[in-house]
Amino acid sequence: MLTTKKPSCEQIIDILPGPFVIIGRDYKILAANRAYQDHYGVESDDLLGRHCYEVSHHASAPCSQHGEQCPLEEVFSTGKPCQVMHVHYDKDNNEEYVQLQAAPIVDDNGEVMYMGEYVQVLSQPGKNDGLLVGRSPAFLHMSSLLQRVAPTRSTVLLLGESGVGKEKVAEYIHFYSKRHTSPFVIVDGGMLDENLIESELFGYEKGAFTGADSRKIGLFEAANGGTLFIDEICELPLSLQTKLLRALESGTIRRIGGNEYINVDVRIVAATNRDMQHMVAEGQFRQDLYYRLSAFPIHIPPLRNRREDIVALAEHFLTSQFDGEHHIPLSSEVIEKLLGHDFPGNIRELRNTLERAVILACDDSLAPVHIVLEDGNAFSSKQERARQAIGHLIQRRGRLTEQMVLDALTQCDGHRARAAKQLHVSERTLYRHIKRLRID
Repeated sequence: MLTTKKPSCEQIIDILPGPFVIIGRDYKILAANRAYQDHYGVESDDLLGRHCYEVSHHASAPCSQHGEQCPLEEVFSTGKPCQVMHVHYDKDNNEEYVQLQAAPIVDDNGEVMYMGEYVQVLSQPGKNDGLLVGRSPAFLHMSSLLQRVAPTRSTVLLLGESGVGKEKVAEYIHFYSKRHTSPFVIVDGGMLDENLIESELFGYEKGAFTGADSRKIGLFEAANGGTLFIDEICELPLSLQTKLLRALESGTIRRIGGNEYINVDVRIVAATNRDMQHMVAEGQFRQDLYYRLSAFPIHIPPLRNRREDIVALAEHFLTSQFDGEHHIPLSSEVIEKLLGHDFPGNIRELRNTLERAVILACDDSLAPVHIVLEDGNAFSSKQERARQAIGHLIQRRGRLTEQMVLDALTQCDGHRARAAKQLHVSERTLYRHIKRLRID
């Protein structure tokens, strides 16, 4: 009788094209496919039995103790699959955003024995042109939702205060969609005159009205095949809301003065800082359009709810916008002052504050006196909250000296990611400092 040998677990999971790992309740890795080993630069013999957070996070404790949602703990507690976004380190110690798809592996009685986890690498911070910056729990939760909806055709409604970066979030959705090679077109409903916005959106034919000397292509046609981002959508007049709804429902538009309907393939991402449900109740916004737009609403957290990201955002702005890289790393005094402010203007206010600070500092080191806050509160009643927010961060986040960098690298056996964590700076900051000091 001919018997067929069953394939091993390793042979089965090696079929998967991306990194895949099986982890036990004690966070220890039981099996990993070749893609996982290659991605993290660890051979199977050195990988099995190690804690998952050691390999992927370069940490000594589970990710839940560092503010992230642990998929292992959720799978074992609920017995259901889950999907979360994390920040991992690849084999070259570079930070990367990853989407984790975790699922339970159960026994014959339905009890969870292990967790299977598929790792989808999204990007390295800074590799997507700095569209979004952060790693706080609120930021990662939002990013996880964005990653789920980006590849779909769904309309997305972005909700959040002024200055939270709704345009960047819309661009992020477009960047990770199948439309990323097609146009990303922006229209600001609050900036255009009521008489002009219809012609901007739908265009017009020659002779449609006085001054229409030639045909004009509207933004819907300009965005054909891509994404149309409508900011401040609540500012659109009711008459135009009706035409927008018709365009969304039918996939066609008609230019002003035209007789023919034109097919357009456009994905809509809309945004507002208004209370849309209240506006619907007051008759200021069409209910049917609201339901059409809110198929997938995403709330963008204000900066005060993601204070852990303030320093990373500040460094990003200094590096990429203001020719202020020589002001990095920020001193602990500057960090404390930034974290002590609520930033009611959110990311826009932080960016403007840093731009002004660089101008005031000129060639000098950035100091607290250069951080001019709108309400003038530097240390007042918010000082204690700032200290609690930064915790151990400001204890060592002063200007790095050559000796501090050398000591940290020595203690961490040359491991840049661990050294950066010990110094409470980003790995990019440490790497720039190493290059500046010409340390091998």
